[in-house]
Amino acid sequence: MTAAIQHCNVIVRNPEGLHMRPAHRLVQVATGFQCQIELERAGQIADCRSILSLLTLGAPQDCELILRAQGPDADEAIRVISLMFSQQFDEENGEPAT
Repeated sequence: MTAAIQHCNVIVRNPEGLHMRPAHRLVQVATGFQCQIELERAGQIADCRSILSLLTLGAPQDCELILRAQGPDADEAIRVISLMFSQQFDEENGEPAT
């Protein structure tokens, strides 16, 4: 039996969009989970373990993405990553928070 796919919508709140710093943080977090994690924008799907894949989404500020996870810890992955999006990856005005 295949595990159910968990999903939710997230909004890119960073002023510079999903750029290198938040994408790098997302990859670091995603690799800590056992489940498969993806983001989708307008039919384009990105693997959250690949920074290049994430950057090719070209997700600007206020862009809505679908976050999906499937596997043993999918619920926790969705919870943690959606929180990262809502907290702007701990960046403020496009710069890392101090």
